[in-house]
Amino acid sequence: MTASTGAPAARQGFDALRTQLRDAAAAFADGPDVLADILSGIVDDVDRALAEPLEIFPVCHHSPASAVAMARRLREKQPTVVYLELCEDMAPLLTELRNCRLPVAVQAFATEVVGFPAEWAPLSVVAPITEASAEYQAIAYALDSPGVELVLVDRSSDHVYQWSPREDVPETSTPADPAPEEEAVLHGEAIGVEIGDLRPRFAELEEHLLHHGRVRHWSEWWHQYVEVPLGDGDHDTYRQVMTLIGSLFRRLAPGDARQVRVDEDRERYMWTRMREHLARTGTDPADCLYVCGAFHAASRVPEFGVAGADTFEISPPSGSTWRHGLIPSSHAAIEAQFGLAGGSVSIAATEWAKYLKRSRTTPFRLAGQAGTKRTPRKGLPAPVPDSGQGDALTGFLQRPPVLDALDESELLGWSVEIVRAARRNGYLASTADAIAVFQTSILLAGLRDRAKPTPYDFQDAAITCIEKDRVPGRRDVQRLVEIMMGGDRVGQVGYDALPPLARDVHDRLAPLNLPLQQRGVRRALLDIASNPELEACSDLLWMLRYLLPAGAARPIMGERRLGERPIQESWDLALGTHQRALIELGYEGVGVEQVLEQRLRRAAHHPRAGAAVVLGTVEDATLYLRSPRLSAELGARALDVLSAERGVEGAPEVLTRIRRLLAHHRTADAVLPAWIESFVKAGYAHYCTLLPTAFVDDDATAPQVAAMLGFLFGMESLALSLGCDRSQLELALAQAHPRDPDRIALMWAAQVQLGELSRAELRARCDELLSNALTLPAYPRYLSGFVHALEPVPGLVDFVVEVVSTAFARLPDRLLIPWLPTLVATLRASGTHLAPRLTREAARTFPGTLAALDRWVPPWLQPDDDRRPAGRHTDARVRLLASYPGSCTALAELLGYEDRWEDSSPDRSVTLLAEFPDTAVAVEALMSPR
Repeated sequence: MTASTGAPAARQGFDALRTQLRDAAAAFADGPDVLADILSGIVDDVDRALAEPLEIFPVCHHSPASAVAMARRLREKQPTVVYLELCEDMAPLLTELRNCRLPVAVQAFATEVVGFPAEWAPLSVVAPITEASAEYQAIAYALDSPGVELVLVDRSSDHVYQWSPREDVPETSTPADPAPEEEAVLHGEAIGVEIGDLRPRFAELEEHLLHHGRVRHWSEWWHQYVEVPLGDGDHDTYRQVMTLIGSLFRRLAPGDARQVRVDEDRERYMWTRMREHLARTGTDPADCLYVCGAFHAASRVPEFGVAGADTFEISPPSGSTWRHGLIPSSHAAIEAQFGLAGGSVSIAATEWAKYLKRSRTTPFRLAGQAGTKRTPRKGLPAPVPDSGQGDALTGFLQRPPVLDALDESELLGWSVEIVRAARRNGYLASTADAIAVFQTSILLAGLRDRAKPTPYDFQDAAITCIEKDRVPGRRDVQRLVEIMMGGDRVGQVGYDALPPLARDVHDRLAPLNLPLQQRGVRRALLDIASNPELEACSDLLWMLRYLLPAGAARPIMGERRLGERPIQESWDLALGTHQRALIELGYEGVGVEQVLEQRLRRAAHHPRAGAAVVLGTVEDATLYLRSPRLSAELGARALDVLSAERGVEGAPEVLTRIRRLLAHHRTADAVLPAWIESFVKAGYAHYCTLLPTAFVDDDATAPQVAAMLGFLFGMESLALSLGCDRSQLELALAQAHPRDPDRIALMWAAQVQLGELSRAELRARCDELLSNALTLPAYPRYLSGFVHALEPVPGLVDFVVEVVSTAFARLPDRLLIPWLPTLVATLRASGTHLAPRLTREAARTFPGTLAALDRWVPPWLQPDDDRRPAGRHTDARVRLLASYPGSCTALAELLGYEDRWEDSSPDRSVTLLAEFPDTAVAVEALMSPR
């Protein structure tokens, strides 16, 4: 073994190349020998990597050339140990790949964050795997070959976050801008583990390569100048060229000290793990293969050897709880996460198939894996001794580029197929467009010094010739070309590889008889009245709707309310499409009910959760889990939060939720739960304390003050029965001195409810406001306060109709018209229960026909005498009532009087009723049906 601290072993194979590069640097560069040092250093890095007894196999992320070279090398060398640059904690998941359809991603997920900022949570690390990748070939070879050990040596998922700078950690917020395809966000906000990330970190270098290569994106440059030349190359050429590229990008990277330290620490980490394994097992390094990115293959750290270096001290884990699993991936998701050009992974899959066919290489595939072509299980050939590893770089760099001949049949097929796809998606494409695409592809390739159009040339030609001024459908031409070149393959995690929670969900939804593991939307019809066993499916679906994204489980018919049982429901289910979300749900617990309970507790104990939010968790626990124990626990938490609040922002929602819960428990339980009684009692005292301040607080709004009064008046009977004192409320109102007109109106309404102010006095105050020119401009705000007063004092609805009608009759247009939007906004904000009350009362007050409206006089404008019925009708009522004295006797007994009406003489009865005709009217109103 050799250590990297000294000179490499005696190897003269690259001396000629080193001399040529130095001469070229001297001829083209002026000044210091910086260029010569860089070029000679690149050759030294290649020489150093080849000198290692432990063979280093450099790869590029999702490169078909790397995958083919890996498959060939594994069959030739047949190593007994494969070291793979992948998070070491993901090793147990790799055996589950045979139960999945590629592409999928190995994921590490942590919701309980310890040692990291709380805003980073949840932590997620993914490593996507496709069939056309060198890492999959290594995994399949190691897992299906007897006696071969696969060892993951890269830093753990915890160390990925420990060593990541803050700006590299994605914000875990609400979903950002929607992607064109939902598959592009399958990885969510996870950090990707890039095996073989080969892209220049020097922006000027990448710009230079793209400009002179006449390409638009780095993926296109890589395909044209690396993938195609190396696709048919031998092992020595591939290995030396990839190491050369890795060294070039490494030496021309900007001098970011922190990034350099992270890269070198990763390499020290991996070599430490490999040295530990070699020392523990006694394996010969010549029988091992180290698969890593080409960037790391050219490493110059002192620990670059397997011996003769100090052990790197690995920091301990942070303490976060990590869970691991497999999630579905897709070509679009890989491209979006790693910054690749759209369609590049699909093109790589197509090139992979071409390479296999042309080179007759048999790839490695996990036995029994879905979605892969079956290959005959052949025994591995005898190992081939390693070549001398001579200088293959000189010949490769001096060889002129091989110009592929134009494959007219392939290009014609592409042109016809893209026109057919465009017509299916609404474009007015024809055969002439196919001819134009064919000719334009050849023209673009010629302009870019290419004899054969690449898929990227064809894509540009198709966009130019077919896409005119608009996109008629959901997909544009660029997306159609990407689909045609190989399609956005979406992977699927098999049932056996799912976490227990996801398997349990599918088992419990089995009575629906739907293929829920497949992608797409499935319509589920639940006739619970005829099939009571489907009620359990309904309960589970409502919980999934609460926990999963909006499109995973969407109710079409049916709703879930407190105290109601479902009869019939209809659902649109897309669990296969949202398989990632379901799998990540399994990282939080072993059952849906457990996860829901944990989330409710987490929401209730959040530092910023108010009483309204906690009451919402109580309602959800009662609605979905039907758990009195959890409801009581969360209710006690709501009581603590309410007692600690010093504001009234959540008063409207608190009132709404406690009313619903109180109505539910009054009908469902024999006695009220203890937490509700405690909450009402504490809430009564709490809002009485805050009421004087809320009336004058500029931050408190009229609806919030109205909600406080609604709680106090609505819960008053229960609170008084629990030991509260009404004098608390009376003192609170006496201490309140509102200044704003809407708050003053609320105060007057509260005084009417307490009996401190009569209707006549309230009407007189409103008339005084309308008669005073100084208060007239503020009168609309008083009306808004009266509208809000319907929440705490619903009995004022007739008075509100009266004052609003009076305002419309007497307010000038300059005040009335600007106020109308405020009135509409007020009714809309509180509209679900206030507007119907006003509408019904107005319907009872106003005449029902247009003819009656002309002679109609508002009741509040009629004198008391005019409100009495006419004499003819009064005489009829008096005679009728005198003829049946038993009715009056029954009414007297009902009111608590003992005198019997039958004992009076008929004449005296008629005289008495004629003197007090309102009695007859009142009895008629009492006895007549509504």
